[in-house]
Amino acid sequence: MDIDYVRKQFPALDKDFVFMDNAGGSQILGKVIERINGYLIHHNVQLGASYKISKEAGEKLSWATKQIAKFINAKQTEEVIIGPSSSMLFRILSLSISRRWQEGDEVIITNTDHEANVSPWTDLEKKGIKIKVWKANPETMELELSELKKLLSKKTKLVAVTHCSNILGTINPIKEIAEIVHDNGSLICVDGVAYAPHRQIDVQEWDVDFYTFSWYKTYGPHLALMYGKYDLLLGMEGINHSFFKKDDIPYKFQPGNFNFELTYSLLGITEYFQEFYKQHFPGEKDSTAIMLKKSYGVIAEHEESLAKKLLEFLNENPKVKIIGHPEADASKRVPTISFVHKDLKSNQIVEKVDDYRIGIRFGDFYAKKLIEDLNLKDKNGVVRISLVHYNTEEEIQKLILALGKVI
Repeated sequence: MDIDYVRKQFPALDKDFVFMDNAGGSQILGKVIERINGYLIHHNVQLGASYKISKEAGEKLSWATKQIAKFINAKQTEEVIIGPSSSMLFRILSLSISRRWQEGDEVIITNTDHEANVSPWTDLEKKGIKIKVWKANPETMELELSELKKLLSKKTKLVAVTHCSNILGTINPIKEIAEIVHDNGSLICVDGVAYAPHRQIDVQEWDVDFYTFSWYKTYGPHLALMYGKYDLLLGMEGINHSFFKKDDIPYKFQPGNFNFELTYSLLGITEYFQEFYKQHFPGEKDSTAIMLKKSYGVIAEHEESLAKKLLEFLNENPKVKIIGHPEADASKRVPTISFVHKDLKSNQIVEKVDDYRIGIRFGDFYAKKLIEDLNLKDKNGVVRISLVHYNTEEEIQKLILALGKVI
């Protein structure tokens, strides 16, 4: 990967600081910043008016939404719902979809998920919905499909599962999980927040019913996206104004409308990946899907090389325990690496690393059920180092030198 090219695309990287808390929020692309500024300067008006600038603004947002739909391989733009955060979009989904559920219906959650894909479902217990918990094997830290099959029943309405744990970094086999869920006549809702910064998103290939992720962790602004199959969205009641019709999709799920300038700025992300492809595959011409597949392949290889160096260092320390896969295999994990120390609490490690101008983090990261089940509350959670493709080998070495003095 051309790391020099990549880093030039992120203005914040031109400073003496190492960003390794990327799972909490990545740095933003320069192209995204330019799009935000451009929209606010030239098209900051309400949509739907008869005058020219309003029409132009509508056309620009329509074009941006089409590009976003292509980016995740949705069938149509109406399947793309834009909202302020993944947490809010999951909440809107739970409120909308549960209106037709009955007392005794069931939802399966996992103990590896961020609370965003947990609380909206567990709160439905108040109306008689039964919640079952699919727990990761405490030895392998993996969600076993055999355990899911045991939990499924004729009353299971939905399975809420993360594509990739924001602590473990483990990639779950979503396509296989979706097939099992659908064979049971149930729906699947996937949290892709920790996956989206690292790998290609293909909602049709995985056959997921709902898929959500945050753009501010995927090189963009504080905004989120939820994909939903059109027929499912059509059949659900929204939460917007009463005069919205059944087929007013996605607007019936977007109270107060969506943020115009931030939505338009997402073009900067799709453009970045187009240029990334041209930079690494000069002269080649592929479809959007193949272009993204090749580009993310380059990214995965780079990220694996970074994770390998860090994991090798951590695995050599007998007092360190990796929470998740101890190897860097890009087919099994993303470079979100968590660990605990035998003697030190997690905050003690992170606070000492702060002095080296390296941003890492400690805590439960809102994956509270996992930290509780692993008995890590007394450690103040885990130390989490979350890398993305703009991180460098030099930065990894700087972190290793710092950690070497601390642990």
